[in-house]
Amino acid sequence: MSNQIAGMLPQIMLLAGTAGIALTLVIVAVVAVVGAPRARMKKRIAAVVGTGTNLAETKGTGKDHQLSGRKKQVAAKLKEAEALSQRRRGARLRETLIHAGLTISPRRFVLIAAANGLFFVFLAWLFGVTPLLWLIVLPIGMFGVPKLVLNFLIKRRKHKFTTYFADAIDIIVRGVRSGLTVGECLNIVAREMPVPVGPEFTLVNEGIRLGMTMGDVLQRLSDRVPTPEVRFFTIVLITQQMTGGNLAETLSKLSDVLRARKRMRDKVTAMSSEAKASAAIIGSLPFILSGALAVLQPKLISLLFTTSTGNLWIGIGIAMMLVGSLVMRQMINFDF
Repeated sequence: MSNQIAGMLPQIMLLAGTAGIALTLVIVAVVAVVGAPRARMKKRIAAVVGTGTNLAETKGTGKDHQLSGRKKQVAAKLKEAEALSQRRRGARLRETLIHAGLTISPRRFVLIAAANGLFFVFLAWLFGVTPLLWLIVLPIGMFGVPKLVLNFLIKRRKHKFTTYFADAIDIIVRGVRSGLTVGECLNIVAREMPVPVGPEFTLVNEGIRLGMTMGDVLQRLSDRVPTPEVRFFTIVLITQQMTGGNLAETLSKLSDVLRARKRMRDKVTAMSSEAKASAAIIGSLPFILSGALAVLQPKLISLLFTTSTGNLWIGIGIAMMLVGSLVMRQMINFDF
């Protein structure tokens, strides 16, 4: 009896995995159909106003900004909003999804990650991997792959924003020098600049129309796009609004600084491209050799997947590759 149960274990696991995937997809479809209209409205309001403070609080503290100093009030409100967001469930995941430019809710992302993990387990069973390694494949598909995808989307979105941001600042500079207000220049940027700069400045304009202060909407912009360039821009506008001065000249110098940073970043990327290519070739060699052996000597390579000793060596090899990849990544990765 025990041998029969052991023999039926892969089939039971396959049925359980298939049922889990089907149930997850059904739940995602029901949630998407039932909550889509209301969720879109909530996301739009949250994107403009934010989740930390509401519009009434923003309006009610306008006089306090003038009386006790605008800078201290903005800092206090930002700390309060950050503390409140940290107490909310899924606040960090929601913030990561915003940084990646995704509009799905954290709950839906978790469901997709769970379905992805089950799909990886199904692939492992399909290729004859022993059930012991399923415990490794499941977290890789549920946590590792979604994390890599999010990091890739965040990096790509930041790069695209930084690429067009200097041109957006030049538009503001030319508009201010020609006599337009800052709000009118922001409208031009929102209308003329491509994604993601245009939509982000659209949210800034909508926040201003809803009654939020310039400092609040710019801080929201800095939270949605956490790059040094946006922080510089936020500090310049808030400081100019408090102290006055030649805004066009200040923004023009900021634009020059941003372009110089971009030139330096491109130069470093070009100089490190050889090391990155070498790391990619070295990291892909084990997979290429494994594929060649699977074609030339399938019986020999199958021992790694059908025996406990082979599974152990596969785990050791994967661990060593991960350590080596992290070391090479730290050696050739440069932050700006």
